[in-house]
Amino acid sequence: MTATLSVRDLCVAIGAVNVLRGVSLEVEPGEVRGLVGESGAGKSMLGRAVLGLLPANATITSGSIAFEERDLLGLRDAERRKLLGRRIALIPQDPMTSLNPVKRVGAQISVLLRHHLGLSKRAALARAAELLAEVAIREPARVLGLYPHEISGGMRQRVLIAMAFACDPGLVIADEPTTALDVTVQRQVLQLVERLRRSHGAAVLFVTHDLGVVAKICRTMTVLHAGRVLEEGETADVLARPRHPYTRALLAATPRADRPAEALRPVPPALIEQLWSEARRLDRVSAAGQP
Repeated sequence: MTATLSVRDLCVAIGAVNVLRGVSLEVEPGEVRGLVGESGAGKSMLGRAVLGLLPANATITSGSIAFEERDLLGLRDAERRKLLGRRIALIPQDPMTSLNPVKRVGAQISVLLRHHLGLSKRAALARAAELLAEVAIREPARVLGLYPHEISGGMRQRVLIAMAFACDPGLVIADEPTTALDVTVQRQVLQLVERLRRSHGAAVLFVTHDLGVVAKICRTMTVLHAGRVLEEGETADVLARPRHPYTRALLAATPRADRPAEALRPVPPALIEQLWSEARRLDRVSAAGQP
């Protein structure tokens, strides 16, 4: 089976600092792969590299990114823009800052549909209402006429999810879409993403620091630290039998609802220092041009 997304030995640097170090992963058609790690691990940077939205001072120094066997790094900017929003979509982390505060919800969804699908203004608004209904927003026609600040955070996130799936993408990158939501809304959003993933047949790269979220929605997972892949595999296998000490430490640091009195166990600083030491050693080897 041809992978929807294939990343091979990807290295990204910001100035003289390496932020991704030889990252490789695949997302199969219809699969949800979790990308897990603490803040600063490189999760969002990998998503940005796939989307072609790296910071201006970031450079891809080596490696490849292919979407449906198409080399993304070799595309011209105009060709890549045709893919973004149409075949590759993003669910961003912060729903408040990701929506334009001075444009109504309907205008923001319909401009996407008009640009990528060539719909008329009336047809785009009608389709936008259908999309809001699909993400379980009540009174979608009314919500289309509201500004982002007039709806709740959970509804704003649903709007962004509707926009991500609006054009039947082959790949959706979900960049910690539940971070700013309470637990009840978080569960609803996860169920919504899973339902839309099934109905649209999209693959999803789900970026998160929450192993509980990964256990709920992801069939496979990749553990990232300091821009390196430390472990990957079927989610059930990795969580039940983690091989890398860092994965075991992450699991130990996760609060357990079935053991509420158990003391939290942070990732040992000595392990973090060891991992960073290994990353710096790899940087030195790479800079020296050694195999």
